[in-house]
Amino acid sequence: MSAHGILILFLVFFILKLGWGTGLSLLNLGHVHAHGMRVPPAFVGVVDEATYARSVSYTQTRGRFAVLSAGVSSIALLAVVLSGLFGIIEQAVRLLPIGSYLQGVALVGAVSLLFWIISLPFSLYATFGIEARFGFNRTTPKLYLFDTLKGFAVSAVIGIPVLLGLFWFMDRTGAYWWIWAFAAMTLFQLVMGILAPLVIAPLFNKFTPLPDGELKESILDLARRLDFRTRGIFVADSSKRSGHSNAYFTGLSRAKRIVLFDTLVSSHTKEEILAVLAHEIGHEKRNHVTKGIVLSALLSLAGFWVMSLLLPYLPLYEAFGFRAVSYAAMVVLVAFCSGPVLFFLQPLFSLWSRKHEYEADRFAVQSVGSARGMKEALLRLSRDNLSNLTPHPLYSFFYYSHPTLAERIAALDRAEAQLVKG
Repeated sequence: MSAHGILILFLVFFILKLGWGTGLSLLNLGHVHAHGMRVPPAFVGVVDEATYARSVSYTQTRGRFAVLSAGVSSIALLAVVLSGLFGIIEQAVRLLPIGSYLQGVALVGAVSLLFWIISLPFSLYATFGIEARFGFNRTTPKLYLFDTLKGFAVSAVIGIPVLLGLFWFMDRTGAYWWIWAFAAMTLFQLVMGILAPLVIAPLFNKFTPLPDGELKESILDLARRLDFRTRGIFVADSSKRSGHSNAYFTGLSRAKRIVLFDTLVSSHTKEEILAVLAHEIGHEKRNHVTKGIVLSALLSLAGFWVMSLLLPYLPLYEAFGFRAVSYAAMVVLVAFCSGPVLFFLQPLFSLWSRKHEYEADRFAVQSVGSARGMKEALLRLSRDNLSNLTPHPLYSFFYYSHPTLAERIAALDRAEAQLVKG
């Protein structure tokens, strides 16, 4: 296929992605508006009218902004491609008096910086405009700046060696470089899974051991009953950035750290927190984490294989303005082109993820002996986070990694009924 044909094919996928995504967003906004006058029947008595009105407004505001930002960003990205800017950047870095590998790092870094600049105004408005307007943002401009600089530093410390290693494998290990590169990348990701919570996460949040008391003892007792080994229970100071709540596990193998957002600890009951943690443990016990790692590895292997096939194909580079075959340009092209292509696989990933969420919810009910804690936790999280209670079914089917709140509550009730029946 010629360079012109490749560009046309890319534009078709790009426009289809933009059109389908925009259509789904507008469909969802219309559905929210149509149901925005009164609290949905499933939530009457548990969500008050004022909170529901705020959640509708928050959903509509974020949705409209997402449509606008996607449209403007898409125009900017198309301008980059059609103007030949990739080729201009490539020629500029080739003038740098450094080795070819470092020139490749410079190319990837320059393109990444360009895309970051394009997205920056939208990120700023989302944080200091929308999130602040609805009372969620607690990030100061100073903290935002420091987080950005630390993010750049972490990306450089990790990304530069990774890119240099990748270029070396592509250059020195022959036709099967993609297998060696995949193996090295997988090993690196496993190591980072261990080091990230210990080295990187503390750069952005302070993690304090959960104080001794009833909550800590109850969590440890739950972990013992479910044979879940933990290296400790920590509270993250997430409230200095956002009012949203969460809890998660970090680390690999059978020894993990339990991390609770301070907003979760301060606003949820012990029963709710235990249910949320039982849900997270359910992901581990139902092997969802292992399955996710395996799927990620398979997708990574497929990606490296595709790169190996496309690497020598000059028309592909020319279609996007590059002048010659290069390792760094291939990295840029894979990152740039994979989005429109993989976008239409999103429903499959979402469906798989929702299946796991249902399984983890059932595990939580079985573990704590009741659905009440999980239901109350989900309802409180929904109220506190102003979640959309009436997403359009097609929108949630395509995008949602978790079932809707109404679907989860109905499934929890069924799980509790089955538990009672024995």
